[in-house]
Amino acid sequence: QFLYFIAFSKNSISIKKRTFIMGDVKKGEKLFKARGAQCHTIAEGGANGVGPNLYGIIGRPSGSVEGFAYSKANSESGVTWTPDVMDVYMENPKKFMPGTKMAFAGLKKKADRDNLIAYLKSMSPNFNE
Repeated sequence: QFLYFIAFSKNSISIKKRTFIMGDVKKGEKLFKARGAQCHTIAEGGANGVGPNLYGIIGRPSGSVEGFAYSKANSESGVTWTPDVMDVYMENPKKFMPGTKMAFAGLKKKADRDNLIAYLKSMSPNFNE
């Protein structure tokens, strides 16, 4: 399955053909615990940490978790976190969203991103494809 992703920046528009493959939820959970849990919680009703609570992230507008102080770049991005958008973001967050406060360098391996997205989808019960 191919997705066509259109990326906008101040000076350019690029269209990339991406392949989204459903990842492994268990591997994604393990990756989240190793790489994301130090900054984010993912429990329903969980507190924000250094980063916002990620429960329900897939399908949610960027910058919308109540009580978290987002960067202007994040809160005004107009992004909705779909699996394909999350794939591009997690590859290189600062490139995707210049000005984000998130210090995470990204996940270069496509399989890691697919697995993490599968886990995030499993923790997003309101998301319908």
